[in-house]
Order: sequence, then structure tokens, then C-alpha cells
Amino acid sequence: MKIRNILIESLLILLGILSAGMGLKGFLLPSHFIDGGVTGISILVADLTHVPLSVLIFVINVPFLILGYRKLGMGFALKSAAAIGGLSLALAFMHFPDVTPDKLLTAVFGGVFIGAGIGMAIRGGAVLDGTEIAALLVSKKTQVVRVSDVILILNVVIFGVAVFQLGVEKALYSILTYLSASKMIDFILNGLEQYTGITIISAKGEEIRLAVTQKLGRGVTVYQGKSGYGKDGHINAPREIIFTVATRLEVPLIKREVLKIDPAAFIVQQSVDDTTGGLLKRKKH
Repeated sequence: MKIRNILIESLLILLGILSAGMGLKGFLLPSHFIDGGVTGISILVADLTHVPLSVLIFVINVPFLILGYRKLGMGFALKSAAAIGGLSLALAFMHFPDVTPDKLLTAVFGGVFIGAGIGMAIRGGAVLDGTEIAALLVSKKTQVVRVSDVILILNVVIFGVAVFQLGVEKALYSILTYLSASKMIDFILNGLEQYTGITIISAKGEEIRLAVTQKLGRGVTVYQGKSGYGKDGHINAPREIIFTVATRLEVPLIKREVLKIDPAAFIVQQSVDDTTGGLLKRKKH
């Protein structure tokens, strides 16, 4: 099993390298567009200094790899170094066709290929861009700023510089590339089935549990709780709190069944980024 996992992770990283290389050499570089993160910084520096992009991508990522080694471990650092080194070699020695001169197609599909590459590399346990490492560490240290906020702030600075160096039009197309890549990363990591966590608080908890598990085929977790403080300041009657996870398409069906049993049920929904284990697929009766 361990060898199988290593092979799968290696294949994902390899495919990620090829996809990101295609996005860069097949789309962005011929049109002088950039992406966010270290890749965008490398392209801007290459444009200013004429140092090969393949060299800059690896060199600028080295400090982030060192941080990754210190904070996230040797295994992660080695995988990421191999992935970034592989991307540098692909940019230096592999030929990718210049797919289209159309600027809109270049921005959108360049982002799609780069995002797919980054997403596959992350699934393989590595990164192709050190920005994510830096953002994670800053977020953990401050405990105020989220990872996404750090990445956003960094990219605002990068695209601000791009406005002056590349011009407004190319900078705007580059922002479109970044947005396209971000959506593709989300798709690769989370897939089509976006899950939603549903918390149901009701006095008819047992009936709802049976409906969700037997009629809808979903697994549930049941908590014992109370309805909180009423107007008189005293805790009211006990309540069963039911938690389940479903796809977005199944949420309306679950809510409809719950409200049919108890129109006064309190239902809370929240998005779920990822899930592992449990009964996530509907049971077949």
C-alpha cells in the first residue's frame, strides 16, 4: 500500500508539473501575462533582468522550501523541491506549443492549466509555488490573518507592480488568469461534490434521525443538548442535536423532510471544504 501511495503521489506531481508548464509556456509567456504568487514574481523579475524564468522559479522558491522544511517536515520539503525543480526543468528543456494568440482564451485556459498543475501537486503532497507555505506560516503566527488573506494581500502587491511594468491591459488579463487558476485549484482539491454540513436542533430528534438515515440514506451524529435559556432565565427541555453532511444537491431534500416532521426545527448550514471517512455516499436500500 505504501509503494502504491508513493507511485500515485509521484504521478500526480508529474502531471502537475506538465500541466503548469503547459499553462506557462503554452499560454502565459507568449502573451506576457503573469500569475500570482512566486510564479508571478519570477515572471516579473525575469522580464526586468532577463534571467531565465526556469532559474528564477527555483531560486525564489528556495527560502520558502527552507521554511517548509523547518515547519512542515523533511518529506514535504523534499517533495516540493522535486516538484519545483521539475517545473524549472520542464520550462528550460521541454517544448510546449503556443496554443492561441487570443488574449481572453490565453488568460482563462492558462489559469486552468496552472491551477490544475498546482492542485495535482498539492494532492501529491507538494507545492509548485512557495506562496502557500509563507501564507500558512504567517497565518499561524499572527492567528488573526487567514491564509487566504495573506495570499490575497501578496497578489494585490504583485498585480499592482504588473500594472506599471506590463501595462493595465496585461495586468487585468493576469488577474483573470489568477482567478481562473484559483477556481481550478478548488475544483481539483474539492471536486464537483461540494459538501455542506447541516446541524438540526429539534424536539423530534429521533424521528428526524430515522428519516435522514433510513429514508435519505445519510449517516448522522447525534448530540445531546438543551434548548438554551428561555425568557424566564432557566434552561428549557432537552433537545437532540443532529449533524449530517450532504452534497449541495441533497440539502433541499433533507431540509424538506426535516421541516415536514418539525416545522419549528432550527437548521444551520455551513460549507465543508473536505471530508474523510464516514458515510458520505447514500446507502442503497
